[in-house]
Amino acid sequence: MAMINNDWLPVLAPEFKKPYYAKLYQFVKEEYHNHVVYPPSDDIFNAFHFTPLKDVKVLILGQDPYHEEHQAQGMCFSVEQHQQIPPSLVNIYKELEDDLGCYVPNNGYLKKWADQGVLLLNTVLTVRAHQANSHQGRGWEQFTDAVIRAVNEQDRPIVYLLWGRPAQSKIPMLNNPKHLVLTAPHPSPLSAYRGFFGCKHFSKTNEFLSANGIAPIDWQIENI
Repeated sequence: MAMINNDWLPVLAPEFKKPYYAKLYQFVKEEYHNHVVYPPSDDIFNAFHFTPLKDVKVLILGQDPYHEEHQAQGMCFSVEQHQQIPPSLVNIYKELEDDLGCYVPNNGYLKKWADQGVLLLNTVLTVRAHQANSHQGRGWEQFTDAVIRAVNEQDRPIVYLLWGRPAQSKIPMLNNPKHLVLTAPHPSPLSAYRGFFGCKHFSKTNEFLSANGIAPIDWQIENI
């Protein structure tokens, strides 16, 4: 794992010293040694590398990484530049087109969002190839809960985009009156038509940020 070395480190350092993390680290190490695991080990903490805590404006919470080759890269919903766009991200792009008039790009690489302060966090940060949810319940959830608590404690306006029930299960942790929590069904093809389409979360996010004197997010992912 490429270690965290920006302002996330002092916040998360206590987690690295806890017994659960020692077990998690050993489990992940053995999984990478014995199986194909995604994302590449140096990319596990990319969400933190790309979006320092002091820069977080928006938190989008996913579940676990994509589990097919050349997809997962340490940011929820994002894939490598030349990979097919996954169905949930296709639907995110459709909502962006309807909400803000963004054109649908030819790639699913979301680092532009991360660079602007959108923390693209999965609740579980690794997965065995072709086995969705295979690293659930091993300790990542405790680690990412600490991340969510750290964001909740930030004394400035922040928006949470919580899509689907697993993400919305974190709502009890989010009690900062300066923050905005937006919820909708998951953008998966199985649920997007139940209210993700038409939720207008992207324009609502930008309206909230602008109203609080914060630069809005440029959500347009460009073609490559």
